[in-house]
Amino acid sequence: MHAVQIPKHGDSSILAWVPVNKPTPKPDQVLVKVSYAGVNFIDTYQRGGLYPQTMPFILGREGSGKIVEVGPEAKGDFKVGDRVAFLGPGSYAEYDAVSTTTLAKLPDNISLEQGAALLIQGLTAWSLVRQAYKVEKGDWVLIHAAAGGVGLLLCQMCKLLGANVIGTTSNETKAKLAKENGADYVVDYSNGYDALIEKVNELTDNKGVHVVLDGVGAATFDVSLKAVRRLGTVISFGNASGAVPPVNIMRLAEKNIRLMRPTLFQYITTREEFDALTTDLFKLVAEGKLNFEIHKIYPIQDVKQAHDDLEGRKTTGKLLLKI
Repeated sequence: MHAVQIPKHGDSSILAWVPVNKPTPKPDQVLVKVSYAGVNFIDTYQRGGLYPQTMPFILGREGSGKIVEVGPEAKGDFKVGDRVAFLGPGSYAEYDAVSTTTLAKLPDNISLEQGAALLIQGLTAWSLVRQAYKVEKGDWVLIHAAAGGVGLLLCQMCKLLGANVIGTTSNETKAKLAKENGADYVVDYSNGYDALIEKVNELTDNKGVHVVLDGVGAATFDVSLKAVRRLGTVISFGNASGAVPPVNIMRLAEKNIRLMRPTLFQYITTREEFDALTTDLFKLVAEGKLNFEIHKIYPIQDVKQAHDDLEGRKTTGKLLLKI
């Protein structure tokens, strides 16, 4: 088969569609013929070395397709021909051997494209607002990069939960999109973050927000600490601008700030945990309460362009690779 297998860490120039051995599923796995793979920042972190990997390494953490083989010890009601979405390594490939712990049958009303776009960003967003911080009606929530894939979902989810949503974006086009997806107020940070703090103080009577959901990382961490209120929570969940430098824990004492750095995969370590979040997510989509914005579907041969567009902050919503 073919896959995007990298021989070393590096920039997007190392990405190529190359022949590799087709995986053989373990007894407790299924083999999926991949139709679409999701493109995520974690892919760029693994490619670049922020999250070091053993080489050679096949990129990709999520996808969708059809089951072509079921291991004899595979758990769950899965059979050959099932349309599925999955989380697991190696999805930038024609075939992927997948654990049933993070494998979901797709309902008839969810397409393969939606399935590939749904899991990492959808489950990340839902776990952030239900487990990392339980958003309640009336909360003030600040969402950085509100027009990104996770950002748009967070705006919608927080609005559904009754929160007041403040988003940050880098231009008017993205600001419009964030508002269409639930943001009550949007601040353009292209000229710095001073206007953001002014707006937060104006809206919250100088108290600050209850929670900051920050997937940007290094560039926004300091302003997140400024924007949060006394006894508030800062959730740093991504590194789009680079990893947050080591933090002096005493910085939290000024306002008794709660600081958390969660990762989705520690919320879905069991089949039961994965099913609970996925059931909620599919229900929101089925009921028309959640819009998944697919920015672009790239042929797998254009994987380099997909990574460049994502890292260049040229996109809104989800990027997919068509295998």
